[in-house]
Amino acid sequence: MVNIPEIGQKIKNLAEDLVGEWGLFIIVFLLALSAFGLGRLSVLEDAKPLVSIGQAATTPTPRSMTQGGLIVAARSGSVYYYPWCTGAAKIAPANQVWFTSEAAARAAGYAPAKACKGLQ
Repeated sequence: MVNIPEIGQKIKNLAEDLVGEWGLFIIVFLLALSAFGLGRLSVLEDAKPLVSIGQAATTPTPRSMTQGGLIVAARSGSVYYYPWCTGAAKIAPANQVWFTSEAAARAAGYAPAKACKGLQ
C-alpha cells in the first residue's frame, strides 16, 4: 500500500536537494525579472496611438449603376446579364443591347445567364 506521508517526505527531500543554497535566490530573481518584463509590456500597450476617424473623401460625380437599363446582353449572344455580373463586363460597349426588364430580354429571345446570380 502507498504511504502518502512517505511520498510527501521524498518530494520535500528532492526539492531541498534541487533548490539547495542558491535555488531560492534564483527563484526570487526570476520572479522579479518576469514582473519587470510584464510591467514593461503594460507600458508599451498604453503607448499605442489612439485611432481617430475622419471624414471619408467623396467622389465628385456619382456614377449610375446601369447605363441603359436593368439588363444587358450581347447582340451576337443568347443570354442576358445584370450589369454588375462578370459576363456583362466582357461585352464590348458597341455590342451591348439594354433592356428595362427580364421580361423584355426574354421577349427578345435571350435566356438568363447561369453564372449571374439572381436571374430567373
